[in-house]
Amino acid sequence: MGSACSRKRGQLLVDEEDLYSARFSKSSSFKWLLHTLPRSGSDVHRKVQGPVPARCPSLMELCVAKVREVFNELVEWNILTEELLGAFRDCALQDICLADYPGVRDAWMEVAASQGQSLLSVDISCSDVTDGGLNQLKDCINLQSLSCNYCDQISEHGLKTLSGLSNVTSLSFKKCSAVTAEGAKAFANMVNLGSLDLERCPKIHGGLVHLKGLRKLEKLNLRYCNGITDSDMKHLSGLSKLAHLNLEGCAVTAACLEVISGLVMLKVLNLGFNYITDACLVHLKELINLECLNLDSCKIGDEGLAHLKGLLKLRSLELSDTEVGSNGLRHLSGLTGLTHLDLFGARITDAGTNCLKYFKNLQSLEVCGGLITDAGVKNIKDLKALTLLNLSQNGNLTDKSLELISGLTALVSLNVSNSRVSNSGLHHLKPLQNLRSLSLESCKVTAIEIKKLQLAALPNLVSVRPE
Repeated sequence: MGSACSRKRGQLLVDEEDLYSARFSKSSSFKWLLHTLPRSGSDVHRKVQGPVPARCPSLMELCVAKVREVFNELVEWNILTEELLGAFRDCALQDICLADYPGVRDAWMEVAASQGQSLLSVDISCSDVTDGGLNQLKDCINLQSLSCNYCDQISEHGLKTLSGLSNVTSLSFKKCSAVTAEGAKAFANMVNLGSLDLERCPKIHGGLVHLKGLRKLEKLNLRYCNGITDSDMKHLSGLSKLAHLNLEGCAVTAACLEVISGLVMLKVLNLGFNYITDACLVHLKELINLECLNLDSCKIGDEGLAHLKGLLKLRSLELSDTEVGSNGLRHLSGLTGLTHLDLFGARITDAGTNCLKYFKNLQSLEVCGGLITDAGVKNIKDLKALTLLNLSQNGNLTDKSLELISGLTALVSLNVSNSRVSNSGLHHLKPLQNLRSLSLESCKVTAIEIKKLQLAALPNLVSVRPE
């Protein structure tokens, strides 16, 4: 449901009569405030309470801030109607978040547009707004953020409205059929865009050419844009500031990675669920600023990981459901800064776990492939920074593994499902006072014994399997 801006549910709502008394805002008497008012009521409060003496807000400023709070609270409580919305016409609202809110249509956009130059952000995701409604925003020239995810009533023609909103820095049109080679032309004039989300836009093929001039773009999400081909990707080669790129589930291959190799500012790269092979990974060698790399379900094995050993800034590496095995982990031994390593479904044996000792900073580790025994867990027991550990589907783990894990007192989540762990070993978990989630499904344990453990020693445990 639509979200609010920092108001707590425990605070009192004004009644409807008070709300309508705020309609003084329909006059233009405070238009001079548009560029000086703080973003929220809490900001006004901080001006008064801050350590540095500041100008006391005027009565008009306080009134406008209160109107903004009332609007957000009505949205949060799901009681804003089209009739009530009319009371906020020309009220200098800055943030209108109506994502997933029922009944949002073109008539609502007229009120949104009446905020004029004060309007900074709009979210109408999952609404019935059409081209006509979107066009209402054409004069909101200070708009900085616009989200129209899953708005299937908007067409290529409607997107033309965007071309005049040159101050927008964040734009999101998830699963929008209007984003085509023609519709995407509107993006070309949005030269201040820093973040663009086009996830699941099915007709985007041919549209990326219009992004090549967006020199300020830092984040681009093309996840599951199945129409994208390697030829589309060449238009991204000049986006030198790009730091986040999501290509999960796109039909890209080695040719795509040749383009990506030049985007040396990349920090986050998601290539999951693509036909990426060991040979393709050679193109990642120069991305030395990478901090997060997702290769989930790619066609890679041990040899490919040799190309990653120079990525010393990596913090998160996703290798689940790949052909990576114990030999491949040796190539990663120099990545001592890793905090997240996902080897779910990889072919890691006890011998391979020897390489885990290099990753002293790991906070999250998943090794779920069926080849780990208690001997392998010995190489995990000293990773004291771990807060999440998933060893599920390793059928040879016994109660001894729980004993070894008992020293990982920072653990918040533990999964040892599909193993030989039994009721007799549960007492080893008593030192794990921070544990909030425990999964022991398909083990030789009973819900009754887990409940006893929870009551006696694990007060913070809130999620348990089996229940």
